[in-house]
Amino acid sequence: METTIRQPTDAPPMMPPQPRPEKGDSRPMEVKVEGDNINRAINQLKRKMANEGIYKELKKRRFYEKPSERKKRKQREAERRVRKAQRRQVPA
Repeated sequence: METTIRQPTDAPPMMPPQPRPEKGDSRPMEVKVEGDNINRAINQLKRKMANEGIYKELKKRRFYEKPSERKKRKQREAERRVRKAQRRQVPA
C-alpha cells in the first residue's frame, strides 16, 4: 500500500528569500555613460565594484568554507587590522 502526501492546491507558492542588504547602502550601483565612452563607464563600474568589495565577496563565495576555516580567516583579518592600526600610530 502506497501513501501519497499532497499539498493543498490553494496553498500560496513558495517565494524565494529576499536578499537583505549586508551593510550600508542598499541602492543599486549606477554608472552613467557620457557620450559614446563605454570603456570609461566599464572602468568606473569595475572600480566601484572593487571599492564595494564585490570581487572579494565573489571569490569568497566561490567554494564552501567550513565554519572552522571561516573562524580562522576572521581571526587573521582582525590581527591584520590591529597591526595596520598600530603602524598608523606614529610614535612621537
